[in-house]
Amino acid sequence: MGQDMEALKIVNLNNEPVGELTLEESVFGYPLKRHLIYEAVNAFRTAGRAGTRQTKTRAEVSGSGRKLWKQKKTGRARVGSIRSSLWRHGGTVFGPHPQDYQSFLPKRMRRNAIRSVLSSKRRGNRLRIVENLDLPSPKTKEMNKLLETLGLAGKVLFVDREVGRNLELAARNLQRVAVARASALSVVDLLHHDTLVLTRSAAQILAEIFAP
Repeated sequence: MGQDMEALKIVNLNNEPVGELTLEESVFGYPLKRHLIYEAVNAFRTAGRAGTRQTKTRAEVSGSGRKLWKQKKTGRARVGSIRSSLWRHGGTVFGPHPQDYQSFLPKRMRRNAIRSVLSSKRRGNRLRIVENLDLPSPKTKEMNKLLETLGLAGKVLFVDREVGRNLELAARNLQRVAVARASALSVVDLLHHDTLVLTRSAAQILAEIFAP
């Protein structure tokens, strides 16, 4: 692991100091690289595109393949099939077909993008460390109480080693609150929220995962 940096205060759910945690410099002191963040967000969004739109070609539309009338001596334009794109309800030429929009982003670039956003949160004093997130009950009022006690405004992302049942249920009715596992953290999750709240164990896991 790399060089350490200044320690952050750890508080309990009553916002009382219970210790300090020294963050990993290589993870929480990484320079801001906007181009990496852009690439990571773009890859995340394109991976979510369904790409299922489709039109039917003349081979796929319903209808007989029989020639409608003979080729010559009718005075009418020659016709091969009722499924021709020239006819109503005929097939579509060069229409959209299913495709995979997913773009490949190297693992190293993804990791560096997350390190960049984590470091930005720390430098902007938008990173908080709590001892744990063990709420006493799965009630929304417990989450509201926690937000008020910790003085958290705006959108908040809580990250723990494993998301507890009480934490998940208490947060799901609040649009400005989200929860996530440390091992499943994404750049989009981090950017979408104003404040990041990590448990002690989550901060340690992030240091292990993203340290070069």
